[in-house]
Amino acid sequence: MLRLDHLAVVAGRLEDGVAEVERSLGVTMAGGGKHPLMGTHNRLLGLGDVYLEVIAVDPDAPAPTRPRWFDMDRFRGPPRLTNWVAGCDDLAAEVALGPEGIGRPLSLQRGDYRWQMAVPDDGRLPFDGAFPALIQWEGPAHPARALPDLGLRLARLEIAHPKAPALRAALAGRLDDPRIVILDAPVMALRATIDSPLGPRRIC
Repeated sequence: MLRLDHLAVVAGRLEDGVAEVERSLGVTMAGGGKHPLMGTHNRLLGLGDVYLEVIAVDPDAPAPTRPRWFDMDRFRGPPRLTNWVAGCDDLAAEVALGPEGIGRPLSLQRGDYRWQMAVPDDGRLPFDGAFPALIQWEGPAHPARALPDLGLRLARLEIAHPKAPALRAALAGRLDDPRIVILDAPVMALRATIDSPLGPRRIC
């Protein structure tokens, strides 16, 4: 079974993505870190049982020898919510059940965090990125439990796609989260509604 793990906002520059999320939600993001294998860096924000990350290419890191995750090598435009990540307890089994192009498990670590993540060879997840990236955390450490609780909670994640019925079928019986809604739309888009002390806010 899959469970919602976190949301990814991709930005051309990390500071721009952080500023946009902080402006939208009225909070200050917590520290993050670097991912040497992918040449990226991030900042994090707790949403209760899940979290949000802003991620960008690290200008101080050498370019990786493979395409970056979340199709970041082709990213253009303002910061935006581009991907969602689903956790599991058996990554190999979930990859075998996934649609073609879900990727191969890679072992990664950042500080005390160690995990495996399925990353496509070309960086592009199925359904134009509307299918979740799959992750398996190793050990008890998880970012959502370590981040400051600012009273933010994910209320709804809308995943819009022109092939919404096929996307629903690909996730049927594998994910049960009432916050996640898959909608028919002419283009792929992700929209998250977040309850905050200042009222409902949206990230898209």
